[in-house]
Amino acid sequence: MTNDTNTGGIAADRLLSIIERVERLEEERKALGSDIRDVFTEAKSAGFDVKVIKQILNLRKQEPAEVEEQETLLDIYRKALGL
Repeated sequence: MTNDTNTGGIAADRLLSIIERVERLEEERKALGSDIRDVFTEAKSAGFDVKVIKQILNLRKQEPAEVEEQETLLDIYRKALGL
């Protein structure tokens, strides 16, 4: 019996292909995660605050209007708390 046959209504070769692709992508994600950690380590050693860099990265993912709304609310909350 070959992998390209249907077993229980499942195309085994297609299933294996999908599983192998996901495994490869997971390995690539691990490698990318390691690369990103290296960049953060480099930033830290250059004197940058990694926590602030991560906040900036999150801000850059948002729409400008959403960022402005959050900053306005943050300002209002700070004033309300006397900060």
